[in-house]
Amino acid sequence: MGRVFSVVVIMTLAVLPALGQAPAQGQAGRQGGPPPLPMGFFITSTGKAGGNLGGLAGADAQCQTLAAAVGAGNRTWRAYLSTQGPNAVNARDRIGNGPWANARGAVVARDLAHLHGDTVELAQLGNNLKRDTALNEKGEMVNGFGATPNQHDMLTGSTPAGRAFTDAADHTCQNYTSEADGGSGSVQLGHHDRTGGGNTSWNSAHPSRGCSAPNLVSTGGAGYFYCFAAN
Repeated sequence: MGRVFSVVVIMTLAVLPALGQAPAQGQAGRQGGPPPLPMGFFITSTGKAGGNLGGLAGADAQCQTLAAAVGAGNRTWRAYLSTQGPNAVNARDRIGNGPWANARGAVVARDLAHLHGDTVELAQLGNNLKRDTALNEKGEMVNGFGATPNQHDMLTGSTPAGRAFTDAADHTCQNYTSEADGGSGSVQLGHHDRTGGGNTSWNSAHPSRGCSAPNLVSTGGAGYFYCFAAN
């Protein structure tokens, strides 16, 4: 009888470690899969008020500074902005190849074609850039249509394809160096929440009324723009 009891004790002790490990193994399985992507996209949490961003260099510097403030300064950040005139720059050519995730790890676009809907199929499917994914660098939602104040207008200076305008009108606040209003100043805007008005494009919804801070605010903006990691 004593030998039987000893065998039972030994077998029980041998099984207990395995039983103790089982929940941990199960948890590891549930947590399997690739880690989330690092932040590669955000909306600026602060604007320059008006359309004078200090040119592309000033806008890029703002992206870099905001990213560094949340621990993402090790990447090369670019403002999603097109310019006009000689040596015009396309916004899509400045931001790398993707994929880009927001501050919470959600992918907003896989690559340039997905971001801009370059094929009919991709255009029908759309990218994942919308109100609850187009976050600022702190991982916060940005006020959209219906909120007070509405801040869904994003400076882009771009066509829906992410390219520069080729006509004579100003679509970039003189390449982001001017706060002039009226016929001498405007910038193309996108809607980060894909809402409001007849055109809800994320990057080319409508022009601003001018380049001063009051005229950017008047249509639902705050001088914010998109930043993408180019590497």
